[in-house]
Amino acid sequence: MAMARSLAADPSPLIDAQMKWWDGYLRLWQQGAQRLQGEAPSEPIVEPAPDDRRFRDPAWTENWAFDHLKQSYLLTAACVQSAVGDIQGLEERDAAKLAFYSRQFVDALAPTNFLATNPAALRETVETKGENLLRGLRNVLDDLERNDGRFAPRMSDEGHFTLGETVATTPGTVVFQNDLMQLIQYAPGTETVYRRPLLIVPPWINKYYVLDLRPKNSFVRWAVSKGYTVFLISWVNPDERLAEKTFEDYMLEGPLAALDAIAEATGERDVAPIGYCLGGTLTAATLAYLAARGDERIKSATFFASLVDFAEPGELGVFIDDAQIESLDAMMAEKGYLDGRHMATTFNMLRANDLIWSFVVNNYLLGREPMPFDLLFWNSDSTRMPAAMHGYYLRKMYRENLLAQPGGLSLAGVPIDLRRIDIPTYIVATREDHIAPWQSCFAACGLYGGQRRFVLGASGHIAGIINPPAAGKYGYWTGPIVESQGADAWLAAAERHEGSWWNDWHAWQRRRAGGNKVPARVPGAGALKPIEDAPGSYVLAA
Repeated sequence: MAMARSLAADPSPLIDAQMKWWDGYLRLWQQGAQRLQGEAPSEPIVEPAPDDRRFRDPAWTENWAFDHLKQSYLLTAACVQSAVGDIQGLEERDAAKLAFYSRQFVDALAPTNFLATNPAALRETVETKGENLLRGLRNVLDDLERNDGRFAPRMSDEGHFTLGETVATTPGTVVFQNDLMQLIQYAPGTETVYRRPLLIVPPWINKYYVLDLRPKNSFVRWAVSKGYTVFLISWVNPDERLAEKTFEDYMLEGPLAALDAIAEATGERDVAPIGYCLGGTLTAATLAYLAARGDERIKSATFFASLVDFAEPGELGVFIDDAQIESLDAMMAEKGYLDGRHMATTFNMLRANDLIWSFVVNNYLLGREPMPFDLLFWNSDSTRMPAAMHGYYLRKMYRENLLAQPGGLSLAGVPIDLRRIDIPTYIVATREDHIAPWQSCFAACGLYGGQRRFVLGASGHIAGIINPPAAGKYGYWTGPIVESQGADAWLAAAERHEGSWWNDWHAWQRRRAGGNKVPARVPGAGALKPIEDAPGSYVLAA
């Protein structure tokens, strides 16, 4: 409605987009006629973006009909998005929503998503005499049954992965637990270890083992091999019994309880936390809480792709306004939690072509099974969100951005001021992150005190973080932080390095690891006795 009012007042964006569309179409028809007459194809009128994998089948270029269809779609998609993007007079949030949902619309209508207009699917149908369509129908029905009638294509061969056997395999022991989490202490990988233990605080939107996938790309296993004593929080998958658990409870029963448990297990009070995504947001709030109370147990901290300033939350902001939060509140009031599948759909929509439509094509049109990919297996293993915590998080942080404001929030009766965090911090973000935009992660450099190191990795929110050195992928950027310098100015002056930022972090962290090494600590040998072997029971709860 806002778009219609704006176009009624000023239809020029629509007229301009239509004129460009007609001009492109006339040239496209001319090009098609030339190819029908046997002339060599000329330069395409429009081409897919370099990272658009939908049109990589040779038929989209070699066959004039499919080439015409491809360019026709791309011209029309560009027309829609241009018209939407040029509309004036919209509020910023309305403009962002319009652009986002217009992209969802044009992505859904891509010719690659339909049997009759997908050359690979047509070829497969002929070669298999239609067996691909029968397999695809079985996949459709299996997915509908598995998801209670909801549309959610499988992303990975789930039968290939078993927790504790093929993923989450680093040896360890659960040494402490409460209502919200189990604390895993991992077995040492070296005879001596750095004195100061690590505490990993993962997000609770999915399960913890994103940092302990297959052995070759497990950050936990790698950190253990470098001589660190690693503790990790495995959050519970909450149900209606935990509906009233708040963000404050996650702090008290999460990292604060873990600090006390680590002291019992190792005799070491000083700890170096690592917070990832929402776990990083919680870690920052916890550090400010401790600083306000004069608690100096934390000597350094690391943040993986974590937002603490939500002024520019990226495309996730499309889903967060008063009306949508009220709708979520009503949904959560029925059960006491937000179904994890709702969150999964939201995140998948941020990269719909990669995380939705590519699997429609593979699973349903081609009738194939998805590949066994540990990252996508984890991505599908979402968790529920307690109603009280989630409503608070969306309102106080995404909607009102109170965490970034000194004293904007109080937790356990203590005003939270991130500026009181006066310890060395290592902040890593990823350049193609759709969930925690790197420029917004960089904003933390202007909030924390103490020494700050900002590192920008390539790739996205998960692949850019789970980037083991042995893979030799992506690269990263480092550079000095200049006061009042924006993110783009920092990147312009930054130096690019090949390989993984993990080694850069290790060089930074080992200088803050407590001095001389100590004999390796065996889980259960201290005051805390073993409860069960890792990965523990909380992560297994569906």
